[in-house]
Amino acid sequence: MNETLTAVLTAVIPIVIIGIICAVVLVVASKVMAVKENEKIPAIRECLPGANCGACGFAGCDGYAKALAEGETTATNLCVPGGDTVSKKISEILGVEFEDVVEQVAVIHCAGDCKYTQDRVEYSGIQSCAAAKLIFGSKGDCPYGCLGFGDCLKACPNNAICIENGIAHVNTKLCVGCGLCTKACPNGLISLMADVERVVVTCSNKDKGAVTRKACKNGCIGCKKCEKVCSQNAIKVVNNLAVIDYSKCPDCDDFGACARECTTGCIMLSDFSGIHRVK
Repeated sequence: MNETLTAVLTAVIPIVIIGIICAVVLVVASKVMAVKENEKIPAIRECLPGANCGACGFAGCDGYAKALAEGETTATNLCVPGGDTVSKKISEILGVEFEDVVEQVAVIHCAGDCKYTQDRVEYSGIQSCAAAKLIFGSKGDCPYGCLGFGDCLKACPNNAICIENGIAHVNTKLCVGCGLCTKACPNGLISLMADVERVVVTCSNKDKGAVTRKACKNGCIGCKKCEKVCSQNAIKVVNNLAVIDYSKCPDCDDFGACARECTTGCIMLSDFSGIHRVK
């Protein structure tokens, strides 16, 4: 019995001693080799909303906070979801002048719901836009249209998107402009625009007019009527699709003329302002 105990102790004691030595070495190394964190990083990180959407151009909120604290960027207004409130807090921490945030909202460039178009296949697979596009390309007559399975809805952290009549819709009063939905849409139908804008083209079809019209009664047919009535050359038909240059749109002498002249009604006038403008 004593011999067995002695054998066990002989095996265990060296291991325990080695473990203690390793622990001491690690503790000493962690103290000697520790890199002191910039105190501004956690302070800035605390200001950010935590959406980790990448709208700022960095790898999430931690990446943006680190870039600001270490001088990689001095722009305090890159957090669109946080808006002016976050920009002001960051400016105070860094001791720099406040920079206004250009608030943005998501818009969906498709209005081809079940009233204006129809499905060409009956899809019964995984309820995902990405999956449906991979298998069929599109389930509707319009190959550019909204697939309607809600990948954007699932990506939205603010419940600002719903699926109605077969297509996605954005509640701009809930949208913070994080842009996660734009990355989720396999057809690239969603974009961000400044929430001060009031006009948007609700179509993405680049086929010729006759083909588009057959696929969706609400699609852009490239007739160029909108282009002809725009006094600022702010709207052009490119690849059979009307495209708006928002830098010119505010100077329009007859605002809304493009929408009034649109043959199919795919140019929409509305108040797209987001949560940042809600008082």
